[in-house]
Amino acid sequence: MRQIADALGIPIDTFENIVFTLIALTLIFVARIAVLRLIKANIEDHDSEYRARKIVNYVVSAIFIISVAFIWVDAFGSLPTYLGLVSAGIAIALSDVLKNMAGWAFILTRRPFAIGDRIEVTDLKGDVIDIRLFRFSLMEVGNWVDADQSTGRLVHVPNGVVFTNPVANYTEGFAYIWDEIPILITFESDYKLAKSLVQDILMSDAPDTQGRAGQRIRETASKYSIKIGTLTPTVYVSVRDSGVLLTARYLVATRSRRGGEHRIWEAVLDAFAEHDNIDLAYPTIRTYFPDRLQLDKGG
Repeated sequence: MRQIADALGIPIDTFENIVFTLIALTLIFVARIAVLRLIKANIEDHDSEYRARKIVNYVVSAIFIISVAFIWVDAFGSLPTYLGLVSAGIAIALSDVLKNMAGWAFILTRRPFAIGDRIEVTDLKGDVIDIRLFRFSLMEVGNWVDADQSTGRLVHVPNGVVFTNPVANYTEGFAYIWDEIPILITFESDYKLAKSLVQDILMSDAPDTQGRAGQRIRETASKYSIKIGTLTPTVYVSVRDSGVLLTARYLVATRSRRGGEHRIWEAVLDAFAEHDNIDLAYPTIRTYFPDRLQLDKGG
């Protein structure tokens, strides 16, 4: 072996390390092939076979790294130095894994959300149904479905996103959110009457903000030092290109938004149908002529 090393111009220690590394690589590679053949012969389920193959690949990689460490440890001068380099490499390679573990600890200790909360993070919205070491799971709502109803999809989100993205919690503290319904009526409509009708509908169908909902909101406001302002439903008036916009603003239970809009819209349509001087508007184009047109009757 020394003669070969001298012929190649390589120090004998380095040459021996290279030889031992090749031997370790060959043995590990042969063992991997044998284990994978056993898995294929004994496991019929495709998903189980896939997971077993992944586990084998991870274990083989770890064994190879450890073997190379023992072989080449002297090349780095001392074991502490080598371990320091290995630790730095592992930290870089597994940065996402470590960040997800830190995110898991943050979720459990600081509790930005808990199982059962409805949250929005990274443009994903849903109900938290599971929290694990590396990720949490959402039952998705919204997306292509209107008014925050479920899509039926489970979305798995890495825990590390809590450090890099805002997390909106719909239900922390109290289960009510503000919702707004835009109602556009024509310029010719009696907007004061329409506003009064919508206001009455809101007072009838919106949650009792002076009862339990109001109490829970005030308790949470004191905990987080929130200025809650007026809790009663209201109707705001503004002007748009095609008519007068009545914006109905009211509190609704987080998971009842679509049902609330449905009831209010039905009541609004029924109320407007009883008045000939109120019409819903749609996009229109109006042209104003400063002088009356003179038609040529003579052709």
